[in-house]
Amino acid sequence: MGIDPTLKRNAQTRLKRIAGQVGGIERMLEDGRDGLDVVRQVTAVQAALMETGRLLLAAHVEESLASALESQDPARRRERIDALSGLLLRFGRPEDLT
Repeated sequence: MGIDPTLKRNAQTRLKRIAGQVGGIERMLEDGRDGLDVVRQVTAVQAALMETGRLLLAAHVEESLASALESQDPARRRERIDALSGLLLRFGRPEDLT
């Protein structure tokens, strides 16, 4: 089905802004800015990424649940539910997503 076009544009806008913030952090390091200022910006980027992830996750959850509920195949339904459950358990722990 794919990502809703409005959500896709929203996510792309957020990611471009985040990319700009990351570039700003690189410049801060190059300029020798105070470590606390740099860490604050890193924290802001992390928060922005998490919020973007939450928006995308919410859309995926909705789509996956609809797909699972519509499926007449119990194995397919279980597969979708298990995949969704695993993703929800790992969300917020990026080291587990790879």
